[in-house]
Amino acid sequence: MPMGTSSSVESLYAEVQQFYAHHMHLLDAGDGEGWALTFTEDGSFAPPSLPEPVVGRAALAAGVAEAAASLAKAGEVHRHLLSMVAVRPGEDGELAVRSYAQIIATPRGGSPRLHLMCVCDDVLVRVDGELKVRARRVTRDDRQP
Repeated sequence: MPMGTSSSVESLYAEVQQFYAHHMHLLDAGDGEGWALTFTEDGSFAPPSLPEPVVGRAALAAGVAEAAASLAKAGEVHRHLLSMVAVRPGEDGELAVRSYAQIIATPRGGSPRLHLMCVCDDVLVRVDGELKVRARRVTRDDRQP
């Protein structure tokens, strides 16, 4: 993060961390509607598993619902853990955020395992004072960029 007053840097970083905690809790709970509301209306999510980004809240919510149903059928729980969160404020108020995302998969009655290790590049913006994801690009460590 660029230099600023210590309290402003710490406050922004804490806000971003709280945003991601809430954001990932919604995802892991299978709350697609709630998760989609943490994106801008035209927000995009470009995962490495799809040829094109998912765009818009309705499509984002549908994707979470589909994934939650698939995991429930398989009897597996996924938890998304973000770490190494680096925040770069832009002059226009946008935040460029890069983090490492670990997805831990736990089969019912089984042991947790690292399912995926990814890098998450987000653009966060403020909408009515709240942080929202405008764009997300995820890359996997086991695949060529």
